[in-house]
Amino acid sequence: MRRATAELVASGIASNALGVGDLAPLFELPNAEGRSISSAELLAKGPLVLTFYRGFWCPYCNLDLESLQEALPGIEQRGATLVALSPQTAANSRRAIREKGLTFDILSDSGNEVAASFGLRFRMPDYLIELYRDGFNNDLTITNGEPSWTLPMPARFVIDTTGVIAYSEVNPDYTKRPDPSEMLPILDQLKQSAAA
Repeated sequence: MRRATAELVASGIASNALGVGDLAPLFELPNAEGRSISSAELLAKGPLVLTFYRGFWCPYCNLDLESLQEALPGIEQRGATLVALSPQTAANSRRAIREKGLTFDILSDSGNEVAASFGLRFRMPDYLIELYRDGFNNDLTITNGEPSWTLPMPARFVIDTTGVIAYSEVNPDYTKRPDPSEMLPILDQLKQSAAA
């Protein structure tokens, strides 16, 4: 797993991800209850905090979701909406929401198509697929309901109401996550700009 992470870091793939000043792709995806959620509709209400989440099976991802849940009141106070995107099936998102006590949506990004549009999708190397499937008994073709064996690099974006990315944190090392408090000053700036 360390080897795969080191290879992903060395590949420079993170430099292809969208960053501050880029226009965020619009998307429409189902939430854990199957209801369609549109980024355009969310942006009509205020800024959007978007986090890309590998799956319920990833302990680092779960800690990240828990820290975002703790930060949620501060995010909403600043007029923003938080959603997580994951390649996992809706049933697995429901499980994550239930087990972690989440009150924000996890949207199902089948095949990591939206992740790809943000420059985050990568295919797992064959040796890691074998380890997940045979060693950890974690067959992502079942967890994600499709056969691509792709994942998103963990990433967090703040998107302003015009669809422009105001904050971007992308790290090919899944063990390193930004503290949610890092994006709050950006949300403060967006709120002040909106009020001006």
